[in-house]
Amino acid sequence: MSKLSYNLIFSIIIFVFLCLGLRSSAFTNLNTLSFEESLSPLFGDANLVRSPDDFSVRLLLDKYTGSGFISSNMYQHGFYSSMIKLPADYTAGVVVAFYTSNGDVFQKTHDELDIEFLGNIKGKPWRFQTNLYGNGSTPRGREERYRLWFDPSKEFHRYSILWTPHKIIFWVDDVPIREVIRSEAMGADYPAKPMALYATIWDASDWATSGGKYKANYKFAPFVAEFKSFSLDGCSVDPIQEVPVDCADSVEFLESQDYSAINSHQRAAMRRFRQRFMYYSYCYDTVRYPEPPPECVIVPAEKDRFRDTGRLKFGGTEARERRRNRRQQRPEIESDPDERKLL
Repeated sequence: MSKLSYNLIFSIIIFVFLCLGLRSSAFTNLNTLSFEESLSPLFGDANLVRSPDDFSVRLLLDKYTGSGFISSNMYQHGFYSSMIKLPADYTAGVVVAFYTSNGDVFQKTHDELDIEFLGNIKGKPWRFQTNLYGNGSTPRGREERYRLWFDPSKEFHRYSILWTPHKIIFWVDDVPIREVIRSEAMGADYPAKPMALYATIWDASDWATSGGKYKANYKFAPFVAEFKSFSLDGCSVDPIQEVPVDCADSVEFLESQDYSAINSHQRAAMRRFRQRFMYYSYCYDTVRYPEPPPECVIVPAEKDRFRDTGRLKFGGTEARERRRNRRQQRPEIESDPDERKLL
């Protein structure tokens, strides 16, 4: 079964769920905002290009500088979402990040929630990672890495982060790809201080694509990431004010929204995504963490696929299929039992 076939199968499954109405969209009633209403330039002003109607923005990276924006407010818990279209063609070494942080305010004890796209070589599947830090817990990174089942440079897709006092959910379109349930054992490692939303594009040639093997090539510049349909919900606060703000109503609102709950069909889609497209998880990295961090939910079917380094065994499903295909002498290849399980 080829890489294209797996991606196509997964896309068809998601499409069928939508068409049959088996699950409702988590994003049908979002309150979208203009750039002026919700965001501010962060750096690389000349490389930040706002649309005439102010409802979209392009971030550019050239050989001189990248660019980025930040939300005008910080939020004590929130929902952060945008439609994003990534740079096309050769983008190795180029990172596009959509994340929340308070590192500018709490430099030694910062919190952070990340979605980072790790550059790409044309024709290869796009790779990205999610991560979280609490209270400066950067030595205890909680990375997961995945492939996308579509080309994110061809059209816009929605990427979202939900953060409440009780859980964190990362979304790609209507698919929840990762859920972190807060436990008491996490302590201060769970993000708890007000955070702003950031989006940036920058040169990370030293690590981003295949561990730094492939570098940014500026003959393909400028690299352009496009953002639109911004949505920000949460309790807006001043992180250094002395009088605390009561955010109970805001949290209640967040937790009442569709994007705060994962129904059975969405959970099935998340399970399929993680089985097919996750290629590293810190929860299965026993070299790094002999005891899994307390929020990890060990899924036996997932664990069996990973080495003790948290990476896929034998190069993963795709590598096994390539070897199987090479052994096949017939022009017709029998269908994979795992494919039937997906359907």
